[in-house]
Parts: sequence; C-alpha cells; structure tokens
Amino acid sequence: MLQDGRDMFWSMAPLIVACIVLAGLLGMCSFQASGPTMGNIPSYDAVGALQADAETMAFPIRLPAVPEDWQSNSGRRGGLEAARTDPDTGAQVRALVSTVGYITGAGHYLSLSQSDADEARLVASIQPDVVPTGTVDVDGLTWVVYDGGERDEPVWTALLPAPQGQTQLAITGAGTVDEFRTLARATQSQAPLVPRA
Repeated sequence: MLQDGRDMFWSMAPLIVACIVLAGLLGMCSFQASGPTMGNIPSYDAVGALQADAETMAFPIRLPAVPEDWQSNSGRRGGLEAARTDPDTGAQVRALVSTVGYITGAGHYLSLSQSDADEARLVASIQPDVVPTGTVDVDGLTWVVYDGGERDEPVWTALLPAPQGQTQLAITGAGTVDEFRTLARATQSQAPLVPRA
C-alpha cells in the first residue's frame, strides 16, 4: 500500500523514464508516406549499362534524356525465346531486351525496355494479361497503349525506326500520363548510341 506522495513518485519514476527513452528513440526514426527521396534510391549507371548494351545488341539502343530530377535505379538485360520474326526466313528466333528503371521527380517508378522482339511478345513479357486499348501520339510517333492487367499499370509501346535498324520500345510503371509522355519523348528524340571502336 502507498503511504504518501513520495511512494507514488518512486513508483511512477521508472515508467516516466521509460516513456522519455522511448520517445527519444522514436524521434530518431522517421517515416515518409510520400515515397522515396533521391537520397535513399539505389543508384544505377544507366549510361554505362546502355552503352554496354549498344556494344553487344544487334539493334539500336538509346540513352533517354530524362529530366534532371529523375534518377535511374535499376536495370537488366535478358533474352526472350521465339520472340522475334526473322525477316529473311519468317522463323521465330530469340530476341534481346535491355531495361532500365527510373524514379521520377515525383517519386514514381517507370521502366523503359528496348528490344528487337515483336510488339506482342515484348508486351507479354512485361505484363502478360494486358490488351491494346488505344494509341497516344508523342511528337508524331504513335505509341500503342496496353491496359487491363492485374497490376493496373499500362504498357506503352512503339516501334522506332533508324538507319541502323528498328527498336521496339516499351514503357510501364506507376507514373502519370505526363511522366509516360516525358520518358517516351526523352527516348525517341535521341540518336542511337554508337558502339565504341
């Protein structure tokens, strides 16, 4: 039984100290509900990776001129079996894909794939359950919009010709329509990278 105010104080003191310590620890941590900031986004050397792909892939590769507040954070290269129609034989042969991911200035993720695959096979490798729902014109180039997938993220794709050959482009992610347009324009406006001698 408590006898007076001093007993009450000594009973509450450990609880008060524990609360102060816990508040201090929580104050050292921060939670951001608005998405990642550029400081904690993994860095990826898109320039080096796309230049290396230009050296090894037999179709034109472009380095997108994205806004300064965008950051490349991921990338990969791979192959798709029976994904390209050989123009000489008509046979389905292996295609290659180069993909780079970007975090936009607003913190949204978008990825750009560049490939020699046929349109349908490239789109299916990104999201197999989408269907074409319309087109978008970006500075004179027609992009086909695929939608309706489980991830609820559209895929924009366009065939970009060049003297060195043609490249099938595909953009997907959680960005806005304006961000899709920005990445489309930033890619299609660039000349293919030149392999180093």
